[in-house]
Amino acid sequence: MRATLVVLHRWFGLFIALFLLVAGLTGALIAWDHELDEWLNPHLFKASSSGPVQHPLALANQLEAGDPRIRVSYLPLHQEPGHSLGLQVQPRPDAHGKWPALEFDQLALDPVSGAVLGQRLWGAISLSRENLMPFLYKLHYSLHIPDGFGLPLGMLLFGLISIVWVIDSGIALWIAFPTWRSWRKSLAFRWRQGGYKLNFDLHRSGGVWLWGLLLLMAVTSVSMNLQFQVMRPLVNLFSTLSPSPFEQRTPLLLEQTPEPGLTREQAIALAQTEMHSRGVAVPPGGIFYSAEFALYGVSFFAPGDEHGDGGLGNPWVTLDAADGRILSADIPGQGSAGDLFMQAQFPLHSGRILGLPGRILVSLLGVLVAMLSLTGVIIWLRKRAGRRLMAARTVRVTAAPAG
Repeated sequence: MRATLVVLHRWFGLFIALFLLVAGLTGALIAWDHELDEWLNPHLFKASSSGPVQHPLALANQLEAGDPRIRVSYLPLHQEPGHSLGLQVQPRPDAHGKWPALEFDQLALDPVSGAVLGQRLWGAISLSRENLMPFLYKLHYSLHIPDGFGLPLGMLLFGLISIVWVIDSGIALWIAFPTWRSWRKSLAFRWRQGGYKLNFDLHRSGGVWLWGLLLLMAVTSVSMNLQFQVMRPLVNLFSTLSPSPFEQRTPLLLEQTPEPGLTREQAIALAQTEMHSRGVAVPPGGIFYSAEFALYGVSFFAPGDEHGDGGLGNPWVTLDAADGRILSADIPGQGSAGDLFMQAQFPLHSGRILGLPGRILVSLLGVLVAMLSLTGVIIWLRKRAGRRLMAARTVRVTAAPAG
């Protein structure tokens, strides 16, 4: 039994090592993606113009009126003093039904004049200052593997890697304790001996000490990449989940997407009425429009709380973009046990559930995941070289003449 598990751990580990090395190092950085992005690109985040600041809705309407190719797909509703208004856009058809090809999907607007201060394509394969953090973010969960056959192949592959990681975590814990009498060795580090022995301890004992956190990251990684394919169906077996509009609707092709039947302002008003009826007093903080699913989503948070640091995140309302029907209202901390479990997945994975200390922990954990991957490969290479040496010696002995 143990020999079989050791072999499985070896090959499972080699299969996921490169992916976890990349995911660990990029995860350590993107725990601070907003801060690093703003530090690298002040021209995209800062605004120095003077005068009365326009409301974000007015700026979005002005942008769309000035460039008919553009539809705003995400708009923050709070304007931070001294900052530009960063929003996301997507193409919209012209009068003849033709879809333009946009070379950008994010814009930074001057909050006073509405002038475009900068633009970029989120996740573009580029190491320029403007694209570095989005590039690393997308690398973290998809390795920039392009979509194919109508599927997000990179996300699906990383989801499969995460499932293997979950299984391998259980195997690794089992084989880390060859006997219960030697449990102390599985927790110790031979710092003074260094070399291969220390490398082995860093991998084995380090994995034992971090096991709970590693399993947590593995499970939440499955949720991030395979939420609707794996995690929600699995959780639904144990606790009924509130229906998701993204599960109930078939995504549309770009050329099939209709114009929304209500404006952003109408969607926000309807969502605000719904949240007031549920006792949520915080103001609407952002709105997105999904042409693919023909719906609006409105999030609710106080200024400065966009990223939902601390707790289970921010409340959301989704509405049918054609008639304004409320499709779902998600309030953190409310719902079934399964709902609460799903609400916790991103806050746990990002560390934001604990605020700043959680983000620091996740950043450190990313480096340690990379370390465990690297030490595991070193152990395999060392043992592989040893097996080859033993095989070569065996060949020489059997080939030597008798007498």
